[in-house]
Amino acid sequence: MKILTHSAPAGLWQEMIHDAMASCTITLSHEIEAYLSYLMMRYVNKPDVMHAPIALSFLEAVQQHPARRELALQTIGDKCLLLSGLFPKVAQKRLVKISYFVRIGQAAYLGISKTQNDLYEALSFQFVSMMDVLQSIDRFSHLLPLEAYEQWHETQSQRAYKMLQEYTSAIPLKNS
Repeated sequence: MKILTHSAPAGLWQEMIHDAMASCTITLSHEIEAYLSYLMMRYVNKPDVMHAPIALSFLEAVQQHPARRELALQTIGDKCLLLSGLFPKVAQKRLVKISYFVRIGQAAYLGISKTQNDLYEALSFQFVSMMDVLQSIDRFSHLLPLEAYEQWHETQSQRAYKMLQEYTSAIPLKNS
């Protein structure tokens, strides 16, 4: 177990994210890594993130005036990322799959992307990798075999795939 040494909150989150990326062997760009660090800082004192109805919020956001839509969609994308990454058990409590949060989060970020290769497009396309990194922060969270298969099958999570490999040497098949 690594001891975090930074005294500034931003440095602690960045160090934690670096440690999680090494743990799950995922490399994120500096831009995405910085976004994750600031995301963690923004929401660390906001426990209400888990209580928002995601699908309803998404539908309301896309109907808002363009000036307000961007912030609303970013907030939804951020909440989906936190729920799927840090609080995946919330999905079970809400009787939905992790892929529910992944798909809505990806759509929210893509909905505010203005150009190809901008930050929000990158957040949408790397959503699952960011989720894997956030899930790796909790070293003791391990997926059961069927959970790992479902998460890999529905989201292409590399972390879930590696956990499947820990359970069996068989190669799981994807339905076409």
